[in-house]
Amino acid sequence: MGRLLRAVLLTLLFAAPTHAQANYPQKPVRVIVPFPAGGSNDALCRIVGEKLSGAWNQPVIVENKPGAGGNIGAEVAYRGEPDGYTLLCAPPPPLAINHNLYKSLPYDWTKFVPVTVLALVPNVITARKDFPAESAKELVAYAKANPGRVTYASQGNGSTSHLTAEMFATMTGIKLVHVPYKGEGPALIDLTAGRVDIFFGNIAAALRFQKAEQTKFFGVTNRTRSPAAPDVPTAGEAGYPDLVSVTWFAVVAPPGTPDTIAQKISADTAAALKLPDVRTKFLDQGAEPVGQDPAATAAFIRDEERRWREVIKSANVTLE
Repeated sequence: MGRLLRAVLLTLLFAAPTHAQANYPQKPVRVIVPFPAGGSNDALCRIVGEKLSGAWNQPVIVENKPGAGGNIGAEVAYRGEPDGYTLLCAPPPPLAINHNLYKSLPYDWTKFVPVTVLALVPNVITARKDFPAESAKELVAYAKANPGRVTYASQGNGSTSHLTAEMFATMTGIKLVHVPYKGEGPALIDLTAGRVDIFFGNIAAALRFQKAEQTKFFGVTNRTRSPAAPDVPTAGEAGYPDLVSVTWFAVVAPPGTPDTIAQKISADTAAALKLPDVRTKFLDQGAEPVGQDPAATAAFIRDEERRWREVIKSANVTLE
């Protein structure tokens, strides 16, 4: 009888997680965004979160935890319970860049459980409205005539906007002054106010300022023009074909999160990204919906890590 009881208890013990996973989610899901509200990371995650909340009949709560190039929010998510109720929605820095720049991180980026890639967003060279240049070529000429006087804003140290600017400076031989911010929202606000000169950031966040004629675009850092701004030339058309920089936003889960839960979140997110209104909202912000499965997401992040590592090395980027 004792052996039978133990067998029954063990069966129930191992069956419980499977049952919980099959009925996921049964309570609110927290999504950590490691940058401030107002940027594309925040906006895109909220668009999808709203749809998942309706599909799951559970609240999807987006929490902004900015700081340290995304590391603060990443650590919060990393230390979450591996049950699918804490997720990280982030651009490249905490997932594929920061470990190449910081001496140590409070989390192991390789142990996050990949879920999906939400979107790809090309970066764009943006300038304050009254900047004395009207193209990328004129920007370079002005910077060469005024070495060390042109300032550029970034989303923060080690962000894709920081690395893209350094890549551009290296290939053109100009000297720019870096002004890091805690996210693209504050960076763009100061750009429109004229406190900084240029910004190398993703088009999703910069587009509304350009449409409002508060800023101007010099080139999209992609091999093709953006449907969101078809009149803006690519960096290649502007004379810099090697300036290719695309931001992406991925969802990952804490280490140890069951594959069944990661697969469900991935599938449901992919379904949300196919909804016409979601696709329209993404494209209006210059974001291309993706919706990869966990395996493809893992491979994508590995490839991006290698690419940005090479950029950091070639541009000799270091954090002060």
